[in-house]
Amino acid sequence: MSATPLDANAQGRFDLINENLAEMMNPEIIEQILAEGRNPRVYWGTATTGRPHTGYLVPAIKIAQLLAAGCEVVILLADVHAFLDNLKAPIELVNNRAQYYRKVITALLQAVGVSTEKLEFVLGSSYQKSPEYVFDVYKLSSLVSEHDAKKAGAEVVKQSSNAPLSGLLYPILQVLDEEYLKVDAELGGMDQRKLFAAAVEWAPKIGHRKRAHLLNKMVPGLNNAKMSSSDEASKIDLLDSPEAITKKIRKAEAAPKVVEENGLIAMVEFTFLPASDLKGKKEFVVERKDAEPLVYTDIEKLKEDYRNDVLTPQLLKAGVTAALTGLMTSIQEAYQADAEWQEITLRAYPPVEKEKKVKKVKNKGSRHPGAQAQGQAPHEQDLPERPKA
Repeated sequence: MSATPLDANAQGRFDLINENLAEMMNPEIIEQILAEGRNPRVYWGTATTGRPHTGYLVPAIKIAQLLAAGCEVVILLADVHAFLDNLKAPIELVNNRAQYYRKVITALLQAVGVSTEKLEFVLGSSYQKSPEYVFDVYKLSSLVSEHDAKKAGAEVVKQSSNAPLSGLLYPILQVLDEEYLKVDAELGGMDQRKLFAAAVEWAPKIGHRKRAHLLNKMVPGLNNAKMSSSDEASKIDLLDSPEAITKKIRKAEAAPKVVEENGLIAMVEFTFLPASDLKGKKEFVVERKDAEPLVYTDIEKLKEDYRNDVLTPQLLKAGVTAALTGLMTSIQEAYQADAEWQEITLRAYPPVEKEKKVKKVKNKGSRHPGAQAQGQAPHEQDLPERPKA
């Protein structure tokens, strides 16, 4: 389909929606809506499993840009998905974790200057148990093969040799969410591309229209691999203290002059620069002791300076620490002022009690002093005499 002609205002909105994305699938859907003067309705979903970390700043920034472009944004707290994903979240914890996610995501968006008044939070279980939704699950299940379901969820659902059937349902539910949330587009990471492609193919099979899909780039973590809730070395928790943030960034991998797969540079590119732009002054500042600070308004200039060692790993780490600590301050303050949030946190992620190690008594056999005192079998010569006949 050819691109729909857009006036200057609509083009500006489209460019902001498209900014920093790795890909936009079926962009003509968004273009048509903007050309008609309407507001695209977009949803972003998150399974309420592990604690949100700094990787969530990337979709938060994108959500902020979508709101600035006049989009209606729905955040799906996917509690049912969380339960289905190989039991990552026990059912008794799912509800509390959904409440925790709502609190932390709201504070995160406010930290990057977003008004949450225009946001809509929806709990997956609020509609995913309805007869209509369940029947659509049955219908898609009869049309989608096991192979295609596994392929669609390969990057987002834990795979194993003897996986539960719930993992096959996960991508089917996500495809149906687009219809039941009444959206025009879905936002996600590049790890969801196979699932998004499946949505475009599967939805029309049961009479649903296809949607556009906005794909964020995958941002490497502190160890330059994929950021993960289960890998403490790869991420910073959104409630980490300034001391913990400083310590983790100091230990982050940042090879001199190497820009590719550099988690700290990615954080500047996809978090700090666009966040400051939304607040009205796009810049990333790196303080130096014996020289003027380095001020970057363009990521390519920062990358050039890093390759030339003008911006050293030590300077970059200091700049990222300062920027992230400043950004996280409002999240920390919101948490400290909210007793309910603190109680929810304890219920959602109860402290894990470490098992006390029980010292094992070594069995030295029965031929050593004190054997009987330690419960060892006595020597044969130590047995009492048998009664005489």
